[in-house]
Amino acid sequence: MGEKDISEKILFDYNDVFADIINVCVFDGRENIKPEDLENALVHSQYKAEDGKLHEEERDIAKYWKQKKSAIALYGIENQSEVDYKMPFRIIGYDGASYRSQLLSKTKNIVPVASFVLYFGIENHWTKKRAIKELMQVPKELEPYINDYKINIVEVAWLSDEQLKQFKSDFGIVANFFVQKRRNKNYVPEDTREIQHVDEVLKLLSVMTKDDTYRNMLYQKDKEEEMESKGEVKTMCDVAERLKNMGKKEGLREGLQKGLCEGRREELLRQTEAKLAKGKTNEQIADELELTMEETKELIKVFSDKQARRWKTS
Repeated sequence: MGEKDISEKILFDYNDVFADIINVCVFDGRENIKPEDLENALVHSQYKAEDGKLHEEERDIAKYWKQKKSAIALYGIENQSEVDYKMPFRIIGYDGASYRSQLLSKTKNIVPVASFVLYFGIENHWTKKRAIKELMQVPKELEPYINDYKINIVEVAWLSDEQLKQFKSDFGIVANFFVQKRRNKNYVPEDTREIQHVDEVLKLLSVMTKDDTYRNMLYQKDKEEEMESKGEVKTMCDVAERLKNMGKKEGLREGLQKGLCEGRREELLRQTEAKLAKGKTNEQIADELELTMEETKELIKVFSDKQARRWKTS
């Protein structure tokens, strides 16, 4: 399984997040399902296609809801960042496999299966059909004999404010992010709720927004000290601050390397060169020039690159 697929699924595999999603989607926010009532179900299944070969399919997440140690339902969650017109056929395959798995296990009672597709698109609603009959041309004579199968789409970015308030897990933070992004593409995260599963939330945001910035902010590497800063993000406000700082750093790099603010750039480089010649440390240079350590290191890097070019041409 690829890293992208794992990042999509791992947050929803936490029972507190999974239960929260089902409670809002099915029970209008009432906490009917407790995290401890959930048990993982098989997500892999095999089938023989028309080519006679055995194929394997895998759904994202599936869990049994149990009460008094007995299963009463099986819930499945699928994640989509883009609209897929084949989704009704995929879901009927997943649900059928879940029923078949129960039959093969010789369980006493077959429990109902309900699947939900979490759609994270912010540009448009889910525009494709949601039932298999709508995707086929069924002859009039066959209409009474063809069973339909509809899918449950949760358009995350179009959830109402009332629904957002019902979430109690990290999914509420994720959902709010997509709702606000749909309303304002330049939205800066301002959610103050503490994130319980930081790594998984930021990886999911990276996958669903196709922006690795969220993932990378957890693993910012200091090239000189070979240290990793990790685990400092606790809320989406912290995420906003990281984005701001990363933007400043990128802006400084571009400004220095492309010659923006030429006078200031040259003056800082001249002073940096002089202080390095006197044996000043990075911390001392930063303090004396009233710069951050990031800015100081960028200046030293530019100076070192310039020196290397001089030596190469001499």
